[in-house]
Amino acid sequence: MQEARPERVWIRYASPAVMAAAGVFLITLFALFVPPYIGMADNGDYFRSLYGNGLYFNAPDYNSQYLGYFVKNYGIFQYYNENGAALFSSQSLFIKLAIWLNQLLYHPQLFDIRFQAAIYTVLYTMAVYLLIEGITWRLPAKRGYIIAGIAIFLFGDTGYTAYFNSFFSESVVLITSMLVFASGLLLYRKRYNDYVLLALFFISTILLTTSKQQNAPVGILISMLGVYLVLIRRERTFRAITASLLVLLFAVGVGTYVLIPKEFVNINKYHAMTRGVLMDSVNPEKTLESFGIDKQFAILNQSIYYNPYTTVDVDSELLENEFYSRYGFGSILAYYITHPDQAGKMLNLAAKSGFTIRPPAMGNYEKSVGKPFGAQTKFFSGYSLMKDALAPKTFGFVVIWMIIVIGLYTPSFVTAWKLREMRRCFRLPLVVMMMLIGISGIAVSIIGAGDADLSKHEFLFTATFDLVSFLAVADILGRRLWAVEQEPAQAPEMQPSVPEQKGLTLQA
Repeated sequence: MQEARPERVWIRYASPAVMAAAGVFLITLFALFVPPYIGMADNGDYFRSLYGNGLYFNAPDYNSQYLGYFVKNYGIFQYYNENGAALFSSQSLFIKLAIWLNQLLYHPQLFDIRFQAAIYTVLYTMAVYLLIEGITWRLPAKRGYIIAGIAIFLFGDTGYTAYFNSFFSESVVLITSMLVFASGLLLYRKRYNDYVLLALFFISTILLTTSKQQNAPVGILISMLGVYLVLIRRERTFRAITASLLVLLFAVGVGTYVLIPKEFVNINKYHAMTRGVLMDSVNPEKTLESFGIDKQFAILNQSIYYNPYTTVDVDSELLENEFYSRYGFGSILAYYITHPDQAGKMLNLAAKSGFTIRPPAMGNYEKSVGKPFGAQTKFFSGYSLMKDALAPKTFGFVVIWMIIVIGLYTPSFVTAWKLREMRRCFRLPLVVMMMLIGISGIAVSIIGAGDADLSKHEFLFTATFDLVSFLAVADILGRRLWAVEQEPAQAPEMQPSVPEQKGLTLQA
């Protein structure tokens, strides 16, 4: 029996996917679990996730730490919790699991948020592994390791992982977005079992859609764009299961929108008008009249829902009957369509925040560390700082980026279509799907809440932009951009990377 060469053993047990996952895991471990601990300060939204899941604020000076300091310990209700869930979110599944582990391994009454971070870190590591496996499968090892290094630089950035030590749903958005993309790529590569990958794809999509209210369009978009999945296999069973899951996704998307509590609907509608439609209007009074709203409400222009002193009670019957009831998502969308100049200003405003991974106003350190109020970590933040500084902050750049990436993947799609290799066509639809999911994050943020907290509301676009851009760079480095990969005559040995071989690709 021929002895395996050392480089073969290395590739088998330390593949690019393993190296990328291990690198991201170790960096995240050091950042979140070694003092000084890195996390995210509360911007006032934590209450939405805490009370309904059995937690409460137990720090006596918690109010003074808003935005400035990360707090890692919270109380656990011991007897009766009168608080219902503020909103429906898949994030609650992870919080409850973290509480159970915390009580099992640490303390029955004191919750350490690092138990939640540990769950997210494990899931994130798995997601990174699957993503890099999907990209580097059957790729020469040298190129695969270069791609793995880029992945560590990008996805190990604390701009992303600091969210794990917080109650923001961006953690769930990041992990599930990556799992949706990774499972789609693995289906395209025909790596692992199709039914397992299909289940991962749809479960991740459901968790992503229900993670926060503004993600409701994600389920609807994927249910429509994912129709292509039905074509990748001819078996009736596969097609029937896929079609049924697509219908379920559509229902989940609609349900997520319908279940948004009235309180949050009014908050978003208020900002959509005062921090969106009216803000850049040349004549706010005339704009209000176009919605059938009394022009006297122009006094609310540029105000926010949470102002302690307002000209009118934001929860009053007057606003409910004469203001909120007069407009909605559809009428605001129609307004922007008929006022393209104003829509362009809002899109450019959104683009300025769309490339910022970490909101600039939130601190990352505990108060006990002694850092200034609102201080943010620079540890392993090279990518987020570079992206924030160098990315062109106009919506025109986003459009150009979409055109270029779609153009890069179109030749291989056309070639695969001509060859009736339907599975090999899936890469372009997957890329377009991720792009549109990201754009939906921008559109929903603007139409649904104006410029209120844009840098956080656009996190979905930030994540999908990085995932798609990373794939394009990886495919360029792997020389796969214009190639249609053919199935080998015999199933290859189950290893992520192999030495350079001829005949694996058919050039377009």
